[in-house]
Amino acid sequence: MAGCPKIKSVAVIGAGASGAITAAALKAEQSFDRIRIFERRESPGGMWLFDAGVRPSLVVPPGTIAPVVDIPLEAPKILPCVTPTNRQERFSRTPIYSSLMTNTPSVVMCFSDVAFPRGPFVPHHVARQYVESYFSIHQTDSLLVLNTTVEDLSQVASPSCKGGKEWKLVLRKHEPVQDVDIWWEENFDAVVIATGHYSIPNIPHVKGLNEYIEKFPGRIVHAKTYRKPHIFTSQRVVVVGSGISAIEIAKDLVPVAQLPVYMSRRSAPKALIPIEGVEKRPMISEYLLNGRILFDNGEYLDDVDAVIYCTGYQPSYPFWNVKANGRPLWDYERDKLINSYLHTFFQDFPNLGIVGIQRAITFRSFEYQAVALARSFAGRNAVDLPTVDEQVEWERKADEESRANNRTFHALGVEDGGLRLWMEMLYKFAGQCTLSGKGRNPPVFGEKEQEVVMKQKRAELLSERRILLGQPDDGWIQVGETKYKLLGFV
Repeated sequence: MAGCPKIKSVAVIGAGASGAITAAALKAEQSFDRIRIFERRESPGGMWLFDAGVRPSLVVPPGTIAPVVDIPLEAPKILPCVTPTNRQERFSRTPIYSSLMTNTPSVVMCFSDVAFPRGPFVPHHVARQYVESYFSIHQTDSLLVLNTTVEDLSQVASPSCKGGKEWKLVLRKHEPVQDVDIWWEENFDAVVIATGHYSIPNIPHVKGLNEYIEKFPGRIVHAKTYRKPHIFTSQRVVVVGSGISAIEIAKDLVPVAQLPVYMSRRSAPKALIPIEGVEKRPMISEYLLNGRILFDNGEYLDDVDAVIYCTGYQPSYPFWNVKANGRPLWDYERDKLINSYLHTFFQDFPNLGIVGIQRAITFRSFEYQAVALARSFAGRNAVDLPTVDEQVEWERKADEESRANNRTFHALGVEDGGLRLWMEMLYKFAGQCTLSGKGRNPPVFGEKEQEVVMKQKRAELLSERRILLGQPDDGWIQVGETKYKLLGFV
């Protein structure tokens, strides 16, 4: 795109935490004529919105990948237009349950310029209010387009630049009063995807599970639809999963369910501490049509009332037009973005970015990405991006290292310095704001922040007990074994 006009319009898809910081960073550059944040829900907040009226359900068939169930919605041939309301499942409900609290200390959970109102761990509604208020604080709430779903994202030729490319967005806005959908399209010079990764429940394939579901409908559910424990009163429940959310949901059930609550998980770390009322079991190997559940070690359970899968999520991008853009966005076999660089840029789409797909220190890590992308689109980055060949080599090495360390591609290591190196690379790329105040500085990640991350990592190794030790003035407290409900980011 050499010789083409500078990027002047940017669309952000998603108004959660990653969308909020991206909007703030773009606005701070004072370089763009048009910034729009498209959010399919009724208010900003992203995954922190609480959907109270959700009943426990399976949501998706076992072993299903996102593109099979979250299929694109076909747009009308002529736009703009008005159509009857679409009723297709779009998986917009969040995984937030009633007693959930954050599991990352507020010193790194919040953005660098606005602290959480209390901490270090807060109820889910505080996190939602924080995200919502962040738009107001930075006066980016006027840029929000709510109740609006991006149904198609296609790269098209730029009419103002020979050989240049821009992005066409096909948009659908639900009008609740008339109960209709309004369709139209808009073009932008650049796009940032900020849709997160808590979209499609991941339920592994287990021998006999499909037949079991058919015979015992409603017995197998996913944690995305878990809200309160009372639905499982006096029931024999098995919770499946090795993450923090599985642990906390199991603990949440103890006061009401038939005891013990069973937790099926992979081999536990040596530091694992027993939970009163919870009995551990190995992984489930088979479901039998007589209702029996078999485990890897040959043990079994009868008369089970509910199995709750806390086995994570798959990101979904139904708006991504594979045909127009020449390739998929996500590799579901390797569980990673295709052709990404620093989990933020794309090797083959210089005017496309993504924020929030990495598994790191949540809000604060989003800030490094948002500042880097905003600086790049404004053309004021301190150093150039590496050549495409060098970006390809970075991806190859990152993939190799993640395999060797048995990590998913977008999980950033703490002990091996991977997280800090990633932040440093984005920091150096973005550089500082101008003397006149244009732009936003990347956040500092000093000894205090490093210590917080290392303490959290040690606490996660213990899994069932939050042993968070420190001085009163550094934002840490010691938390009892059963007090806090957490949402695992692993």
